[in-house]
Amino acid sequence: MAGFAARSLTGLRMVPHPAVMLVLMFGAGRPVVEEAAGRRQWGSLVAGPGFGCGGAVRARGENVACVQVRLSPVVARAVLGACPADLDGAVVALDDLWGREASRIGEQLGDVSSWEARFALTDALLARRCAARSRVDPEVARAWDRIVVSRGQVRVGQLAADLGWSRKRLWSRFHSQLGLPPKRAAKLVRFDHAVHRLVAGEGAARVAADGGYTDQSHLHRDVLAFTGATPATVPHEPFLMVDDVAWPTTEHEHVQPGPIRPGG
Repeated sequence: MAGFAARSLTGLRMVPHPAVMLVLMFGAGRPVVEEAAGRRQWGSLVAGPGFGCGGAVRARGENVACVQVRLSPVVARAVLGACPADLDGAVVALDDLWGREASRIGEQLGDVSSWEARFALTDALLARRCAARSRVDPEVARAWDRIVVSRGQVRVGQLAADLGWSRKRLWSRFHSQLGLPPKRAAKLVRFDHAVHRLVAGEGAARVAADGGYTDQSHLHRDVLAFTGATPATVPHEPFLMVDDVAWPTTEHEHVQPGPIRPGG
């Protein structure tokens, strides 16, 4: 969870992440998220895992203020009241999922004066919605946890065998409940760890060797496919919005990390 405020966004490129992204807008600004196909989304939104692939999704706007939450796909269905699979890697207006409640949350966030109060309000909202709904199958949750813990370096066949499931059954349950197939999830988690290491200043050769990539060219292809940038240029892209290493604050911007909750 992070709080974000900026006087002006002039085409901030978004990056895929192995999470469901919930953005709660408040204040007078009207930021817009623009996709490559020309689709635009204003206001509070939800985006599925992997949203922004190819680096072709950008955010623009004036006087932007929001709380951004990265939800584990394991709890996203309970929080949102909709399955991540229904998002299909796309962006959806929060109004379409929550109706009037989305507007009320925005008003409440705007009424409080501190980021700490906004985080507490958001945290209470997420906990309340999560407690009221069922989560995913425990086997699917275990498979997701294995992928995360291994940093995307676990084989799908081994996952299925450990659960006592066939590969087909794992693919079907995982995709229908979390919104992406297990192999894609592992690739996205592996990329996420790799790109954060690149942003932190580590060399591409070392990141590729440690991160489960066949070679440096394999890393190059994945980073380019996910972000539209190369391993050499991606550290200079200010799109990793929650991370203060990749998004240094200036006098015009504010990033305030919020509380981190296990599994969400």
